[in-house]
Amino acid sequence: MKRFVELYLAIDATTKTSGKLAALKQYFLAASPEDAAWAIFFLTGRKLKRLVPTANLRGLTTELAGLSDWMFQECYDSVGDLAETMALLAPEKESVGEDLSLSQFVQARVLTLRDLDDDLLKHALTETWSQLDVDQKFVFNKLITGGFRVGVSQQLVINALALVSGLESSTIAHRLMGEWQPTAAFYLSLIDADAQDSHISRPYPFYLAHPIAEEPSSLGDISEWLVEWKWDGIRAQIIKRGGQVFIWSRGEELVTERFPELAQAGARLPDGTVLDGEILAFHEGDVLPFAKLQMRIGRKSLSKKILAEVPVAFMAFDMLECDGQDLRATALEVRREKLTALLTPGACEMYPSCRDALSQYLRVSSLLDVADWPALASMQNLSRSLKVEGVMLKRRGSIYGVGRKRGDWWKWKIDPLSIDAVLINAQRGHGRRATLYTDYTFGVWDQGKLVPIAKAYSGLTDEEINKVDAYVRKNTLEKFGPVRTVKPGLVMEIAFEGIQYSPRHKSGIAVRFPRIARLREDKPIEEADSLLQLKSLLPLGREGDA
Repeated sequence: MKRFVELYLAIDATTKTSGKLAALKQYFLAASPEDAAWAIFFLTGRKLKRLVPTANLRGLTTELAGLSDWMFQECYDSVGDLAETMALLAPEKESVGEDLSLSQFVQARVLTLRDLDDDLLKHALTETWSQLDVDQKFVFNKLITGGFRVGVSQQLVINALALVSGLESSTIAHRLMGEWQPTAAFYLSLIDADAQDSHISRPYPFYLAHPIAEEPSSLGDISEWLVEWKWDGIRAQIIKRGGQVFIWSRGEELVTERFPELAQAGARLPDGTVLDGEILAFHEGDVLPFAKLQMRIGRKSLSKKILAEVPVAFMAFDMLECDGQDLRATALEVRREKLTALLTPGACEMYPSCRDALSQYLRVSSLLDVADWPALASMQNLSRSLKVEGVMLKRRGSIYGVGRKRGDWWKWKIDPLSIDAVLINAQRGHGRRATLYTDYTFGVWDQGKLVPIAKAYSGLTDEEINKVDAYVRKNTLEKFGPVRTVKPGLVMEIAFEGIQYSPRHKSGIAVRFPRIARLREDKPIEEADSLLQLKSLLPLGREGDA
């Protein structure tokens, strides 16, 4: 555990990728297989379910520190991070505990908290805190609250493991996909050059496109590119192996049960098939708003009513495995030919059992026929009216890579919607911004009053953040826990990707992916936009359909 905390501190102390990579490599070279497995589990963003209710942790910390509730809240507001606040307030290290390995510590000190009653939980937490220094307490608190994160990407962890094992990073990435348990056996198989990757449910690492920053014409002759719409749904892979169907989201979540109609359609696929594509809310050939799809995602059980109200389809745009053969190193043109032959009704007679039955739920994303770049620009301008996010540009001969690599796959998204709104609430951020007010709530005018319409925390420069932070401190009207109500005086342009009606919001609408486009110091609050202007951006249709 001490070595894992030292790794955390080493990573947190540098912004250089080379420094983080060196620290990871050094750790894995020295760690036992058991410890390495748990370290990978935490470093790649996997989390234990919350083991201890937050209220219990706050109450115990307050009691041990001899503080009142309001004083704890003041400390929390100042620090900005619950785990760090508790680590600083809990009594100083009183005894030297056993020098447990990371695996032993997780098994003996972390996982055992789940089933304890209040008295035993209090005793276990107090005993553990008494044996840890501040940094160790901080990491421990992060682990038990499910809030552990540190400044490394999964790809950086993969690169370190590739250096340690001598394997290709793509092999490590593939083996880390899907569900696995942090055991010594798993780690040894992960770095084993002779291991057979035969787990039938395992998806491939997703290949991601880069946003295009220059004129698309800079990519050269348009004939070298395959062009298709950029669909607004959930990126996923449908896998048929060993007679079973698995549907994985890009977030490595197994979502097969969330989409039973897709699983049933996938069961008609030939064994040894993996399709890459987008799950869409889809009805009678029309793409429904993403908000509809969220209704499916957010429910624990799927009733007949919700299945009928939010039908779905899988828009496939790539074939990664055919008859059990990995196609990723094959040119995209060839992969598309195989995909079309499989899913297009009447395209070929290879798979008559599934060809027509699949067409309702498993569809091929059509390629756009464009003669030149101006023609593509005209087509791209139609994206919002067609309920897509823009277009994708993929080099005809490109292989299917791992992660986000520049050069072969590009996304050309439509410009976001935007509105000028007034800052009305502010809250401190997290991490290095825990002492600054960086999380904001914005409002627009409605009958002479400001109504909240969005929350955003990204888009400002450090200099602008400091300026807004100073304004918040000087113009606080009320405090509600960590939230400060602010005297209206700052206008910002808020960009967002979509908008829909929402009875759950006070304004009656919700915007998707809001972020700050710019600080409008040139604009008085009286000239900020109104709710009526915001509603004018809603797509046409009934409120329930928008």
